[in-house]
Amino acid sequence: MSAPFNTVDGNYYQHTGSMGFARRISTIARRRVHELFMQKLQPKPKDLILDIGTSDDTGIEANMLEQLYPHREVLTCASLSDGKLILAAYPGVRHVRIAAGEPLPFDDNAFDIVYCNAVLEHAGSRMHQNKFIAEMCRVAPRRFLAVPNSSFPIETHTCLPLIHYLPKTWFRWLLRKTRYDFWSHEENLNYISAPELLAMWPAGRQPAIVRAGIGLGFWKSNLVVYQT
Repeated sequence: MSAPFNTVDGNYYQHTGSMGFARRISTIARRRVHELFMQKLQPKPKDLILDIGTSDDTGIEANMLEQLYPHREVLTCASLSDGKLILAAYPGVRHVRIAAGEPLPFDDNAFDIVYCNAVLEHAGSRMHQNKFIAEMCRVAPRRFLAVPNSSFPIETHTCLPLIHYLPKTWFRWLLRKTRYDFWSHEENLNYISAPELLAMWPAGRQPAIVRAGIGLGFWKSNLVVYQT
């Protein structure tokens, strides 16, 4: 499915998690992304939904779909973990363990909707991201994919301003051997632009792409690609 990315979910919240204000802002952004999902996909109560990349971190900003969706019994959570924390935190959901670098263990169009938020940027190289999108689109005809918008002025993983506007080689070099070293490696963080997302989408119906979350216009915090 994707490149091997770190299975310890705490790594993905290690810096925003230590900054209460940053985590609250992230929570607002993710709630707005969830509202967009409900508005654009308009899921029916019996629609089967796959959430790729559900997190073992069950804090306020994680797993917004599982927190807010009113019909948990139709949700299947796919993660790299054994799912015990996910099942305990969100009674009613189903959990399936997936393996990094392997196809998703589901038939074509096994679900009505596939949902993925803040995962693709952690899937590794462009080749691995391309495979991730292809697998995601294979398992459901209606799709919703959200990633951080690299135009947003705050780098959302480190909470540092503007640093991600630099060329990727400079960005990674500056973070290397600092407290943010984890984010200096492509397999842990690889931003993707709107044109790149559209270019990777499987041939056929073109998806819609919008900016969402917090911020204004071009500088909103998230890119969302969806197909209804």
